[in-house]
Amino acid sequence: MGLIHIELFATLDLVGQAPGGPGEDPEGFPFGGWQAPLLDEVAGAQVGAAYEGTDALLLGRRTYDIFAAHWPLQEGGEDHEIAALFNRVPKYVASRGRPALPWAGSTLLGPDLAGAVREIRDRHEHVKVVGSLDLVQSLLRERLFDRLDLWLHPIVLGVGKKVFAAGAVPTGLTLLAPPAAGPKGTVYLRYGLADGTPATGDMGAPGRGAGSDG
Repeated sequence: MGLIHIELFATLDLVGQAPGGPGEDPEGFPFGGWQAPLLDEVAGAQVGAAYEGTDALLLGRRTYDIFAAHWPLQEGGEDHEIAALFNRVPKYVASRGRPALPWAGSTLLGPDLAGAVREIRDRHEHVKVVGSLDLVQSLLRERLFDRLDLWLHPIVLGVGKKVFAAGAVPTGLTLLAPPAAGPKGTVYLRYGLADGTPATGDMGAPGRGAGSDG
């Protein structure tokens, strides 16, 4: 069985909407492209390394449309390596409609999303989920992921779609590597899915080190 890896780019208030450009998801959101001024060589190298070994992409419809219009034109340019990877591997698309899928190697998933994702996991070794916030919420609810890579950027927007929306299923995660920070303040966090649900406790219980009054 393969692994499902979710890649998320978020602000400090966990907005994940339209990081790459103003045309990604503009409805009611004036900050499209907020990630671009915060990119640096360290973050770029981290993102590139995160895609090593990827043998399939799992995308929501909106992200698919953006990628399909962009990546086929990027081979031979500055982003040749990632473009060649994205163009080469199978692309699986989650959509409620019946969209045209012009990008070579694309497959539309059926209405049973959970079942389709399990089949993809059995078929591939390293499946990457990029952006696609609506799809991510579905995967989180079904616990259909193995690793979550989160890049936190040093801005607060106060508006926009969140990477963890209301109704998210309580889920425990395990830190897989020490956090890594870039020179512009972006912090890279790599988590794995943990068993069970988050535990609770009482910080004021004896022996917990709570401060005294006064």
